[in-house]
Amino acid sequence: MSNQYQFVSRWRVEATCGEVADVLGDPLSLARWWPSVYLRVEELRLPDARGLGRRVRLRTRGWLPYTLQWELEVVESCYPRGLTIVASGDFDGRGVWTFEQDGPFVNVTYDWRLRAEKPLLRNLSFLLRPLFEANHRWAMAQGEQSLALELARRGASSEAARARVPPPPGPVTYADVALLAGAAIVGAGLAYLFLRSRRRSG
Repeated sequence: MSNQYQFVSRWRVEATCGEVADVLGDPLSLARWWPSVYLRVEELRLPDARGLGRRVRLRTRGWLPYTLQWELEVVESCYPRGLTIVASGDFDGRGVWTFEQDGPFVNVTYDWRLRAEKPLLRNLSFLLRPLFEANHRWAMAQGEQSLALELARRGASSEAARARVPPPPGPVTYADVALLAGAAIVGAGLAYLFLRSRRRSG
């Protein structure tokens, strides 16, 4: 179906698997350290003793001017090697985080398989799929940058060192979106004129 997507994202951060698992395994902190994407997090159900069953309601956004309302539940945990979530709402799906230690670094893999249910995404996927996919890639790139900053903040040796860690990037404003759209239109126009001139000269 045209509204089904699969994304595999790979990050590399300087940390231990346990440190990465502590950050990514705590959905309540997402809006603080990944604010460019996670606008609001609300806890709906507490986890059990194994860390499973926690359910949160999320409001998220990429660089495109629409928001997503969905719920996340942690259904599997292999601490500190990874965890699995299921999502429902504006999209339904399953995401698997895997953490692999590689010397002083952790290789992070996120396998995200989903079906878009928000009417905008479901009805226009056949036409705007590349744009929606680019929006996801942007969001995940923001996540890698924000995770590195959060790990640096948590690992700082003093309050002074922690204060020197830059804040994570914030959400894109509609002015930014308009600027990006304008740049895309100008770029497309220049490409069209270039191709047209080549056809004429040929």
